[in-house]
Amino acid sequence: MSEFVRIELLPLGKVLRVKRGTPLQDVLFAHGVEFPCGGRGRCKGCTIKVLAGSLPITEEDTQKLSAAELAEGWRLACRAQAEGDLKIELAQWEAAILTDDSVFVFTPRAGLGIAIDLGTTTIVAQLIDLQTGHVLAVRAALNAQAKYGADIMSRVEVAVARKGQQTLQNLVRKQIGRLTQELVTAGSVAGREIESVVLVGNTVMHHLFCGINLEPLSHYPFEAVSPGLQVFEAAELGWGLPGNPAVRFLPCLGSFVGSDILAGLLATKLHERERLAALIDLGTNGEIVVGNRERMLCASTAAGPAFEGARISMGMRAATGAISEVRVRESALECRVLGNVAPRGICGSGLVDAVAAGLELGWISSKGRLANGAPLALATPVSLNQWDVREVQLAKGAIAAGLRILLEQWGATKDDVAQVFLAGAFGNYINYSSARRIGLLDFPAEKVRPAGNTALLGAKLALFSLPEHNGAYPQVLGKVRHVSLNEDARFQETFVEEMVFPEVEPYGAAVDKAGD
Repeated sequence: MSEFVRIELLPLGKVLRVKRGTPLQDVLFAHGVEFPCGGRGRCKGCTIKVLAGSLPITEEDTQKLSAAELAEGWRLACRAQAEGDLKIELAQWEAAILTDDSVFVFTPRAGLGIAIDLGTTTIVAQLIDLQTGHVLAVRAALNAQAKYGADIMSRVEVAVARKGQQTLQNLVRKQIGRLTQELVTAGSVAGREIESVVLVGNTVMHHLFCGINLEPLSHYPFEAVSPGLQVFEAAELGWGLPGNPAVRFLPCLGSFVGSDILAGLLATKLHERERLAALIDLGTNGEIVVGNRERMLCASTAAGPAFEGARISMGMRAATGAISEVRVRESALECRVLGNVAPRGICGSGLVDAVAAGLELGWISSKGRLANGAPLALATPVSLNQWDVREVQLAKGAIAAGLRILLEQWGATKDDVAQVFLAGAFGNYINYSSARRIGLLDFPAEKVRPAGNTALLGAKLALFSLPEHNGAYPQVLGKVRHVSLNEDARFQETFVEEMVFPEVEPYGAAVDKAGD
């Protein structure tokens, strides 16, 4: 018997040769298969279809997949091993990764720089000419750590409970090293030295990259050990960059408020504004900053990954086959699917729309109960169950409560906020009317502004404003105070209040009255 087996991937047309017994999770992530629960068989995010060969049905398969799906050859990739030759059908992912091409003001400097946004899901890197500010090359990729879980707490669990921190550190350092090498090649800058590299990311990404113990972030009071600026030499990281530049991972603002938010403040210039403004990142943590040029308060809330499609029964990222929009049309639901293909799941923006539409039609109550307890059918085979709606309530309740608490501590109300900046991809695609309908963002649409990839823009700005160049970011740090929401006596009460959806007259009732 051969030591190796052959795996054919369709529709990619690729053939892999791997050792017999290799877990499919180890080889399929690089080819677009996601593992939202970190390969623990708790979701359906990694389903594949066996076209030829055999994968035994596991206990987790029977729990997550229907008898019809099993009969058709569907399996959870995370629970399978390649024991023989296989032909597998994969769904092709088309991730919408936000880069940044913003025009910004800067003081020219000699040399080249690299700005990197190290996200939980994606990594984006740009090569910058520091004399002109021009972007010479861009590289983006899914974070290779994602095969160990879609959200940051899954990574914390792997690092601490499963003693995998070194593995996660090595994985991301090598991946970013490859991306930087690709930038140098693509930018055609042979013979020129890289002057500086700046990374930003959330606190967990900061600690995993820098080799800082994550154990304190795994339990109460969730305090980071060393959230400050970390500096390395490129060679120390195993990166063969010309000039062996300093690699700086910018400091975090608090326990779960990372340097990606510091970069966001630089990008939106919130620290220079006269009127009160807010910066909100609707990711797993729900980082929030409120303030102006006088002072700023920041906090993170355990919003969970619902808005990123994780922990939702048919949730997925914004990619081909995802329901991205849901609208009410003549007392029925109309869905838009990315890629104009048959639906196979729902992403964050579609999830917010779907719940808002369910509320409008009276199919979801203000307390989040589904009418008659029946799933909310969207577009076959995609539907939302009661747990999905609860996940939305938990996520939106955490964000809304965190914002309320910060405004109260500031001595202001939401009416005093002149501008709300939404950071990241989700903020770029969410429908503000739907977000307001479910109580996530209770602001007029004209006050809400998608800010794009503020983390990457802020990292680029930091290349021109490092401390030795009288840069801006140390000044920003001096204006920000971190607020631990779990220490606020009113947070839990506020959180429970904000979990309730706003009550308005259902769509049908309004139509009936209009016809009277």
